[in-house]
This record gives sequence, C-alpha cells and structure tokens, in this order.
Amino acid sequence: MFQQRLSLVIKVLILKIEQEEKNFDPKPFIFTYNVNKVNEDRNLTARDREFNSPQIGPIDLWPPVILAPMAGVTDVPFRDLCRSFMREGLEKTQSECLMLNSTPGLFVNQMITARAFLERNRKTLKLAEFGYEESPRSIQLYGTEPESLQAAVKELVQLQKVEHIDLNFGCPVPKVTKHGGGGALPYKRPLFRRIIRSVVNAAEGEIPITVKFRMGIDDSHLTYLDAGKIAEDEGISALALHARTVEQLYSGQANWNAISTLKEHVESIPIFGNGDIWEPHDAIRMMRCSNADGVVIGRGCLGRPWLFKQLAEVFSGQKPSPFPLLGEVGKIMYEHAEGVVNWHGSETALRTFRKHASWYLTGFSVGKEIRRDIHRISTLDELAEIISRFEANQPLPQDAYRIPRSHKGGPKRVSLPEGWLEEPFSDFALSKDAEQVTSGG
Repeated sequence: MFQQRLSLVIKVLILKIEQEEKNFDPKPFIFTYNVNKVNEDRNLTARDREFNSPQIGPIDLWPPVILAPMAGVTDVPFRDLCRSFMREGLEKTQSECLMLNSTPGLFVNQMITARAFLERNRKTLKLAEFGYEESPRSIQLYGTEPESLQAAVKELVQLQKVEHIDLNFGCPVPKVTKHGGGGALPYKRPLFRRIIRSVVNAAEGEIPITVKFRMGIDDSHLTYLDAGKIAEDEGISALALHARTVEQLYSGQANWNAISTLKEHVESIPIFGNGDIWEPHDAIRMMRCSNADGVVIGRGCLGRPWLFKQLAEVFSGQKPSPFPLLGEVGKIMYEHAEGVVNWHGSETALRTFRKHASWYLTGFSVGKEIRRDIHRISTLDELAEIISRFEANQPLPQDAYRIPRSHKGGPKRVSLPEGWLEEPFSDFALSKDAEQVTSGG
C-alpha cells in the first residue's frame, strides 16, 4: 500500500513538473524600434549640441560613453587601447573636449569582489591595478553585505587612489544569483538600500559611486524602478541600466524603452543605457529613443576597440570611420597583444589574449587553419606569423558587424535562494556563500 501511494505521488510530481515546463514561456522584452532600418541608419550622427555632457560627481563626461566592466576583458591593455581610439576620434574631429576639462569617456576596470580585496587575494590585487598614467581610475566592486563593501571602498580610495567606483547589481551568472547576489539582490529592497547607504557613506563625498543593474529577475519581478529610486535617494551619482532581465541573460533585444521609463522615474542623476550597441549609430538611436544621458559599451567593442573612435566621431557630428580591413585589424591585434605582454611582463599572458584574437576575426573569412592556430598562440612571433597570412584587403561584410561576441546564452530560468521571491520588502541577510571570493568572473 505504501509503495502504491509513493508511486502515485511521484507520478503526480512528474506531471506537475512537465506542466510547469510547458507553461514556462520566457518572453524577452522587445524594443519597438524597427530593426530593419539598421542599414539606412548607419549614417546617423548627433546634431549640433543635441546631447549634453553628463556629470558623474566631479567627472564631466564627453563623449558620454562608458566602457562596461567585463570580467577577464577590461584589463589595463584593453582599456588603454579603447582610450587611445577615443582620443584618435576626438583629435580627428578637432573636438573642443580635448581643450576643456571634460573626461573623454570613462573606461572601467573589471569587477573585483569586496571580500577578496580585503583578504588581499593575489589575483584580485592584480586586477585592481591601473596604468601608470590612467585617469580617472575607475573600478567595479561586487559584494552582498554592507560592512565588507564599506571597508573595501575606504581601502580602494586610500590604497589604489580610485576616483570612481561602480557597484555590480546586474550579474546574471547562476553561481552568483543562487546565493542572492548580482542581478537578484535588488529584489530585497531593504538590503539593497543598506548596501547603497553604506558605500556612499564610506566614499564620504570624495569619489562618485554609480550602480549598474538589470531590469529585474524576470518580467514578473521587475526591480529597476524601485532600485533606481533607492539609489537616487541614497546619494548615488549615476545609474547604468542593462535593459534586459536576469532571465534573458544576453538573448533577445535590449528593451531601450525601459531606459526611457527609468529616466522619467529618476530625474536628478544621469541615466546610462546598456545593451545592443554594436555600431556607432546605435548609440545615437538609443539616446534619442530613451532620452538617456549616455551609453555603456559592452560586447559591442569586443574585437572592435575602434568603436570608441567611431563613437567620438558621431557624437561630434561627423560620419564614422569605415570598418578597418583585415590587414589593419591584424596590426591592431598585434598592438593589443604587445600591450598584454608588456603589462604582465611575460608572453605566457598571451593565453588570455586568445579570446580577443578570436573576437577580432569574427565575421572575416580566414579559414579553419588560421582560427585553429589563433587558439594556440603563445608568443608574439607566432601571432605575427599568423597575421602575415591574412588577406590584407579583405573587408568585413556589413551583415557581420552585429554578430555577438562573448556571451550569447539565454533565456534561462533564474537560480535563486529558496523562498527568495517572498517578502521583497522585508530585511534580509544573505549567507556567507553569497560573498564571492573570486574576482573578475
């Protein structure tokens, strides 16, 4: 009798799970802009004085462009390369920015965790380093409880001379969200407020604190408006919204309309939009449709650091420079690889460059042999030999401009702590497992 009942219970549970899977329909937000107009919009540029330079604390930002902090990507060599392209674009346009006190783009270091930094984790301390003349020193910080974040901010300002800190509340990775961190945390409003308040107090007005977050856990549990208002009330200097939910990961289209809604909801601080800026005209489209104060560039610049040159051009009202031919791309690849070796002091660091090399070649017709060899490079000479085999005059087809690089997954059901979606307005303390030890991903 007991076995029969157990068997019946199991069958019922299986049927229930199957039904839930059938009913699970993650609907990504769809931006209403006509994507078929991409080709005809490639010549879009900013009109004279169309956009203003946003103020992030003492940082007057123009062009209003931020390099998104990306784990394992936005190290010193990559930031230097992106910054050099931005300056090249400004010099070409003879922008007044270079003669004024404006900061030409903000290039954020990759994420470090508060706990790892406080514990003097060797990898984290290396990630937290900056170039000798890098300014402003900007870094992203991750944590899940006020005390460690507060202590980390104080030390970053004192030891690393950091001039801007961004807080990560947008990470969608399951190993983070299953403990209530990253993109899941803003759902617990009181905890989110306590964290924001502690970090702002720790900064003591010496440096600006910004927040990067997503729209929410899924389309039934949106948090961005509440989180934005809390951040504004507690003294955050600017917000960056990746216009996707955690559930979406990197799938579908970013919902630029949500950026507009946030802009209407939070009026006293700059709002930056993130998501689906693959080409320079995308930045103009986003800002016009959303009224955003600036843009955050993530996957769009992977293997395409010259995007920052093109952005400087379109924000100056000029047509963007053409996409470089494969031979020019090869030269940029080598320059980037040299920077990696020089910064790390060893050619073994080229292992970290392999993913960049693959992104540079995305969309080009180079053959299986070159792609295979690129994944094996261990010296600059090997890279130079591979580049010598490139068809120098080969252009990248226009339909390849928008091929995603790096993250592509989703949608995916979000991993959360048990009972996480209950009582979003009650105070909550996360487990110690939520405090990640590893930095940079």
